[in-house]
Amino acid sequence: MESSSKSNIQRLIVIAQHLRDYKGPPSTYDQMEQKIRETSGKVTSLVGFQESASPRVRYAKTFRPKKAAVLVCLFEGDNGELRVILTKRASRLSTHSGEVSLPGGKAEEGDEDDGETATREAKEEIGLDPSLVDVVTVIEPFLSKYLLRVVPVIGILHNRKAFKPTPNPGEVEEVFDAPLEMFLKDENRRVEEKEWMGEKYLLHYFNYEQKNKKYLIWGITAAILVRAASVVYQKPPAFEEGNPKFKFPKDVNRDTFMS
Repeated sequence: MESSSKSNIQRLIVIAQHLRDYKGPPSTYDQMEQKIRETSGKVTSLVGFQESASPRVRYAKTFRPKKAAVLVCLFEGDNGELRVILTKRASRLSTHSGEVSLPGGKAEEGDEDDGETATREAKEEIGLDPSLVDVVTVIEPFLSKYLLRVVPVIGILHNRKAFKPTPNPGEVEEVFDAPLEMFLKDENRRVEEKEWMGEKYLLHYFNYEQKNKKYLIWGITAAILVRAASVVYQKPPAFEEGNPKFKFPKDVNRDTFMS
């Protein structure tokens, strides 16, 4: 038993090191932020976006999304599999009520980086002490349907038994976990084709059951978990990801938000 425990710890160390070395592709969000700084109000075209879809505009008037971060917290299950901590949001919330989500939220002015945003929010939502989480990397940001720039932060929970979930009843109804590898398999999954600002994309839905409770994991949470699983296991999913090629809208109104 002791030998098995040491082997599990060593495996997590190897995974953590691999993730620390991860360098994702450049983000169009970061490219745009850089271009905004470089041009400082000059009239210019949008880098990374189709000219026909994004006419020449002044960056000072261009939509810039608010920032948020979520924690993809991984730990080793009883059978040696990697699992990820998830929440079911409280039904009384005004947005995403009752949906499965990763712990996280909007960045605050005092946050040092995305890792601090994600771990701070995880502590507030589910009582996860940031000192228990080894933040190892961040992956490419996603744009939520409410136009939040969401950065997934991957962290390792080396001692699962040290974490005693205490969900904030105002935000979280349940805390549970699921195997990370399920988000690479074409099982218990369905997909819908959607369109936003002229770009088609795929919306994935994963059905998951634990302790006689059924969960539907979909939308940006599913998209983030598919990408995170691909990075961790170093292989693509057994299906087309179909993430949208997001463009920043010039103006924001009720028709801008994603379905």
